Amino acid sequence: MSALNRFHETASDALEEISACLPAGAKLCLAIYTPEKPELDIVLQDKELDLNGVVSTLRRRGLSIDGDNVYKRDLLDAVVGALALGAQNSNPPPAEHWGQRFWDIGREERGLHEELVAALKLTRENLRACQATIRLAGGFDPAYVDDVQAAIAVADAVLAKAGA
Repeated sequence: MSALNRFHETASDALEEISACLPAGAKLCLAIYTPEKPELDIVLQDKELDLNGVVSTLRRRGLSIDGDNVYKRDLLDAVVGALALGAQNSNPPPAEHWGQRFWDIGREERGLHEELVAALKLTRENLRACQATIRLAGGFDPAYVDDVQAAIAVADAVLAKAGA
């Protein structure tokens, strides 16, 4: 019998003995983490164990979403990807997938961006028309024309950033 099999058998026997001493309703889980050798990682658990409960227990003991780990990085990469793909209106997730929420947010934000760009373009053109009218009509405070010119410059700068 290999050392790994002996360990599994010993750990399983120990878990059965420990389980018999636990308070009613308590569940037991043993996790063996082997750095750099994930093929040696082991999780032994009660049949009815909810692994979300294990994660909640670890959080109560200090596990934090602030710490760095591969699972969290991968999850957040997937969220960022869903946001970006939604903004591009491409590659939606499968029906009922958890990423749909983030894809929808990306799509909605892109839609709002497009609406704001269109509104800013319209405002800029109206400001230019007002400025031309003021210059042609004369008799208006020149400072007003300067303010309009400054507003047009701001609009142009934002539209350039937006690629519009």
